[in-house]
Amino acid sequence: MRIGYLLAEFPAQSHTWAWREYQTLKTLGIDAAIAATRQPPKITPHPWVQEAQSQTEYLIPFSRKDLALSLREIFLAGPSAWLKCLGVVLNAEDMSFKQRLRLLALIIVSGKLAWLARTQGWSHIHSLYCSDSAHLAMFAAFLSRCTYSLTLLGPLEDFGPNQRQKWKWAAFALVMSNQLLKVVTKQLDGYLPASIRIAPMGADVEKNKRQTPYIPWNGTGTCRIYACGRLNVAKGYAYLLEAIALLREQGFDVHLQIAGEDEKGGSGYRQDIEKLIQQKELSDCVELLGSVSEDRNRQGYEEAHIFALGSLEEGISVAVMEAMAMEVPVVMTDVGGMSELIDDGVDGILVPSHQANALAAAIAKIMQDPEFTLSLSRASRQKVATQFYHQRSAEILAQELIRLNRTKLSSESVTQPA
Repeated sequence: MRIGYLLAEFPAQSHTWAWREYQTLKTLGIDAAIAATRQPPKITPHPWVQEAQSQTEYLIPFSRKDLALSLREIFLAGPSAWLKCLGVVLNAEDMSFKQRLRLLALIIVSGKLAWLARTQGWSHIHSLYCSDSAHLAMFAAFLSRCTYSLTLLGPLEDFGPNQRQKWKWAAFALVMSNQLLKVVTKQLDGYLPASIRIAPMGADVEKNKRQTPYIPWNGTGTCRIYACGRLNVAKGYAYLLEAIALLREQGFDVHLQIAGEDEKGGSGYRQDIEKLIQQKELSDCVELLGSVSEDRNRQGYEEAHIFALGSLEEGISVAVMEAMAMEVPVVMTDVGGMSELIDDGVDGILVPSHQANALAAAIAKIMQDPEFTLSLSRASRQKVATQFYHQRSAEILAQELIRLNRTKLSSESVTQPA
């Protein structure tokens, strides 16, 4: 079977797991073609980026030629498909008039996606996000008579309005944690597809493997702390910086490196972080690395004594999975589905969100108790290797696609005349 694998701005700094999932799908017999809304404003230095770009069909920019073929595709779809698309716009929930006009425009853009589906022989479109890419997948499915599905990677409210209709017409859906499954079951009751599976993203335990044994901080020299994630308010960096300031006040020699960039390529939230670093007089002990390659990121894990994040919301953090695979003791906030990854005090430490004091105390505990630190280090990789390996989400997606294809074939054989 051949499917469309739809992403938002691709390839972005956080898309390494998506590229791995796409490659794994191919090994599982799923012929997937990548489509994306557009390229991100700044291309990240991952080694696979050039290959990914060459294999991706972009919906935007939208040329005159694209407009012509999209309108033709919409016309060929027929009145029933038009009415179904317009019905979504008219019945959209929690949308202003301006947002409805934008949704109407997305029907035009989805014509290009429907054209790709028809000309490339897709039987299904899988949207990796529940934002506007889910709207595009839904409209294109209506126009091309194929099916679509979606993945929920984080809090439902982060992916925009009209969630009920995005989910209502889907053939199936994947959510990355049990916590998210509970949320959608409650909030979208009556609008959910028949099949919903938990499919956490994972870490590549073969690539994320230490080259040297982990050694805890011994009380002398600098304790190296590493954090990784896009520069965004939701990642709680303000609280992590406050924790670093508290540790410095307590006499601990700590140095923090943060790998990641904001959505505007450095001209957005990064500037707020830089101001905060200056205000707290942390310029000599906090380093912003920007968007880094996978190799540089692994170097950060390898050299760190501790990995820490102060996230205010998460699905389940892949960066934390990678740190655990690299046997780095983790301090993480207990948000989203993080308790499904970390057994507090066994393979990491969970602390309440919005509490810099708790972050600082947990980091200090790891620094001052080498025996406890080593126990966390040993247990962390085992957890990821057995429950959060990188092929898992692709395996579950492939299972659902194969099940759906069999259902379609069975239905077609029943409806064919004898």
